Amino acid sequence: MATKIKQRNQIPKGPHGGMQLVLLEDIMHLGKQGDMVEVKSGYGRNYLVPRGLATVPTAHNLRLLDRFKIRVKQARDARVADLKNLAEQISKMAGITIEVNASEDGHLYGSVGPADVSKGLKAKGIPVDTDMVKMEGHVKETGLYEIKLNLGYEIESAVKIAVVRGQEKK
Repeated sequence: MATKIKQRNQIPKGPHGGMQLVLLEDIMHLGKQGDMVEVKSGYGRNYLVPRGLATVPTAHNLRLLDRFKIRVKQARDARVADLKNLAEQISKMAGITIEVNASEDGHLYGSVGPADVSKGLKAKGIPVDTDMVKMEGHVKETGLYEIKLNLGYEIESAVKIAVVRGQEKK
């Protein structure tokens, strides 16, 4: 009497012994959406697949991924158009003024960082997140500065900020 052993679906192995997966989303330092990648089995099994970031490369999943890519491309194109409009608004803007506590000779009691620039832009009605503000260091003196903004999808802009000494409250 021969017993039939059921074989479970095996995840394809790559040339280096890891598991092969298809990415459903862009993952920094790993790949773009739709790429076939090889990852360590624990990373794939415990992180990528449960979070919906990757899937097993079956014929059905690849067909679904092609349809999904079309929708994502349309959404990405719309997002890029919005970011270009935002960059145009920022370039037309005169700049923002940030009032801070400072000494008589212009040294700040603290510093102005990306969070302060983001807050100043949001006050003017321009939605810029803190991680979009690219500064080499914090501003520690009063004056006029040009700050670079990386809005995403390689769209960049710059905004002028004036760091001025705040009025003392009496």
